Amino acid sequence: MTRESGPKMLLFYIVLAGVFSLLAALSAFIITYGEYLKHYPDKKRPLKIALNMALATFAFFMILTILMTGLMSLF
Repeated sequence: MTRESGPKMLLFYIVLAGVFSLLAALSAFIITYGEYLKHYPDKKRPLKIALNMALATFAFFMILTILMTGLMSLF
């Protein structure tokens, strides 16, 4: 990898991580909301739990991808 392509590839990986992390977060939200909706009579508590799960999933996959990108750039 040349010096010029390094920042371009890093930006590409970050954008790619953002897209797939967003998809993972959306999936986690839909699954969590659907499951917790069965256990709570009101819709406010399952919504809060599902949003927390979606945020945690987004952060996890975004951080994991950035760390793996950094690790791959060493080789």
